[in-house]
Amino acid sequence: MWARDHASQALGMRLDEIGPGRAVMQMRVRIDMLNGHGSCHGGFIFALADSCFAFACNSYNQVCVAAGCQIDYLAPAGEGELLLAEGVERARSGRSGVYDIRVSNEQGATVALMRGRSRRLEGSVVDAPPKP
Repeated sequence: MWARDHASQALGMRLDEIGPGRAVMQMRVRIDMLNGHGSCHGGFIFALADSCFAFACNSYNQVCVAAGCQIDYLAPAGEGELLLAEGVERARSGRSGVYDIRVSNEQGATVALMRGRSRRLEGSVVDAPPKP
């Protein structure tokens, strides 16, 4: 999935960890990500949280998409800051899931909190190897 995620790669994101129901990603704030107030545009913070959510909910090798998301911005991030997104599954039942993503800065302060709701579709993220 990472190899096909051109959007996350173009924004300089890095996938650091992935496991059942969880993912950790990071992104350094660039000058072209700053808004008119000189802080990171909320859309870029959301993009990091959303990418982390995507990897967490697809971590079972079942295709999942976002059904909805809500984000709360709690602190600004400036140019050069490294943002860390940690996504954790809170519930998974049937075709639905709920994930919480915390975006923090290098000092550990919370920049944003996002809750994502996922919906499982047909198919696998990675094809199973052929049977001998």
